Amino acid sequence: MKTYQLYREQFLQISIIEAWDFFSSPSNLSKITPEGMSFEIITNLSDKAIYTGMKIEYKVRPLFNIPMKWVTEIRNVNAPYNFTDVQAQGPYSLWSHTHTFVTVPGGVKMTDDVKYALPLGVLGQIAHSVLVKKRLEDIFNFREEKLNTFFNSN
Repeated sequence: MKTYQLYREQFLQISIIEAWDFFSSPSNLSKITPEGMSFEIITNLSDKAIYTGMKIEYKVRPLFNIPMKWVTEIRNVNAPYNFTDVQAQGPYSLWSHTHTFVTVPGGVKMTDDVKYALPLGVLGQIAHSVLVKKRLEDIFNFREEKLNTFFNSN
């Protein structure tokens, strides 16, 4: 199984507590997901903050408007510094996304470190190079723009 990595860093002009409050609320994920993915949280969250072992079920249309069930499990919650969401069910053979927050002068440095793999061996590798890699980059570019709009004044 070939494993890939997507790594991003972003400066946000907010405190580490404000960053944690935003990212640890699963309901905020829809605010930073492209509309074309038709992202919908199925799990009744009642605006709960994440906790280790929490499972969240989504419906999403990541490619070709095909609906897909995605279930993540939250692991390694270390408030307000980091947490990981791991795919429990969905399109990837592996999906592990670690969110990290570090106080820096003027705000917080947020990092996204995603390790992922696709099923289907060589066909999955071809799909990655032709389609999936760019789609993930586009999603995280969208997130970066939205977060700049929400938290960075310039």
